[in-house]
Amino acid sequence: MDRDLHDRVPLPAVGSAMATVTPESPDTGHTPDEHASDGGQMAEHAQSTGKQNHAHPTDWLYVKVAIALGLLTAFEVFTYFESLHGWGDTAIIIMLILMMLVKFFLVVAFFMHLKFDSPIFWRLFVFGLILAMAVYMVMLTAFRIW
Repeated sequence: MDRDLHDRVPLPAVGSAMATVTPESPDTGHTPDEHASDGGQMAEHAQSTGKQNHAHPTDWLYVKVAIALGLLTAFEVFTYFESLHGWGDTAIIIMLILMMLVKFFLVVAFFMHLKFDSPIFWRLFVFGLILAMAVYMVMLTAFRIW
């Protein structure tokens, strides 16, 4: 088992009881529990090594994102039914693609936590999205769906 995976991962011990692993920190030689009442020493160590905790979204934020996704989906379904309005195919396709992009960014940013991760991951996802959209647009044009 990787010693850096989790601080207190239960491991099977000899017999029926479970042993708990508390690895020593490679740079200080202290276990994580020794820093619990150190008066901020752990936070100073995190700042000196560049490892900082970031804010995580609240449950209410997830609920708001889910409501927004539900409303966007309802509007997509409404837009799809062309018989309700006299818009052209091109307008409907563009509206559906724009709503798809907004939903994609909401899911990726919040539910996949890319908003709270390193910017390189966000850039990779945006590059992948641009590439996928370019291929999709080429296919729409090739099959004359516009």
